[in-house]
Amino acid sequence: MTKPLDIVIIGLSLSSSWGNGHATTFRALIRGLKEEGHRVLFLERDVPWYASQRDLADPDFCTLCYYSSVDELVSTYAGKIQAADAVIIGSYVPEGVAVTDAVAALGPKKLCFYDIDTPVTLAKLDRGDEEYLKLAQVPLFDGYFSFSGGEVLKRLERDYKAQKAIDLYCSVDADRYQNTGEAFQWDLGYLGTYSPDRQPVLERLLIEPARALPHMRFVVAGPQYPADIDWPANVERIDHLPPAEHPSFYSRQRFTLNVTRADMVAAGWSPSVRLFEAGACGTPIISDFWRGLDELLPDGEALVIARETSDVIKALSEIDEDKRQAIATAARHIVMKSHTGLARAGQLVSAIQALPMRHHDAHSLLDRISA
Repeated sequence: MTKPLDIVIIGLSLSSSWGNGHATTFRALIRGLKEEGHRVLFLERDVPWYASQRDLADPDFCTLCYYSSVDELVSTYAGKIQAADAVIIGSYVPEGVAVTDAVAALGPKKLCFYDIDTPVTLAKLDRGDEEYLKLAQVPLFDGYFSFSGGEVLKRLERDYKAQKAIDLYCSVDADRYQNTGEAFQWDLGYLGTYSPDRQPVLERLLIEPARALPHMRFVVAGPQYPADIDWPANVERIDHLPPAEHPSFYSRQRFTLNVTRADMVAAGWSPSVRLFEAGACGTPIISDFWRGLDELLPDGEALVIARETSDVIKALSEIDEDKRQAIATAARHIVMKSHTGLARAGQLVSAIQALPMRHHDAHSLLDRISA
């Protein structure tokens, strides 16, 4: 085992999974780090929309602390940031640009960025939207960990001047995501927060199949869906499903649907955590298509790729139980081998250790930001 690391993560949220995919991603990763003996301090901005929806306020696998402003972050945690073996700032952190400037000025040993929204981030930067990261800050990070792999890593280094772009896909906590053995309640389900760019695909791959198959049962779980959506009578709605209930939810579906954000589809190589969660629970996946998907989970063997309504209808109507089980087993084998929090933690630690130590002071860091 390697020497235990002290890691500070400044992320969007660990305490609340409401309306975001960051919390479950961080939880699986940090549990893996804990299992390997590493120590993590997670710093989260105390905001009312997460404070009122916390489903993990006091984790047992890391230290979770809240801050109310960038000034408080620096004044309270400067010593921890400077002493850490690595500091990782996440995407969509409130006032992320100011946070990065402030943390860089403290001269951490290794400064990294974990972009859990890489295609969205790059699309925002391309149009001059620097909500949580400035284009000029990208070269500042010793390591740019990316939710997306493949060609995206080359783009990060070539077009955005990242020093070192490293794929770090989301992952699943294997101890918490397992099949519960419950009876099937739905033929097809979907778990995800409402997104305008995903909704047409959800219409095509779940709502239209539900209309065509009135004798089957469907479910959509997730918040923020508009009240004017015309849900068929055989589609059940669940507003919010906390992570503790995800395994039961997946286990009660014959198939589950994965729908991908438009920016992620355009970039490719951007697997959602839902793919790995469903795979770990032994629920076969029907997914929209994007480049790199069948490199992770081969089409027809470990999942079913659907482009049209008819593809979903065919899968639900024609795949027999033996084939359904074979697809689920193949996906679970791949996920358990390569996409658990423990596996991802090992990748993160190896990458951090391979990054060079910093030999410059805070002034030179700020010079690099403004260059």
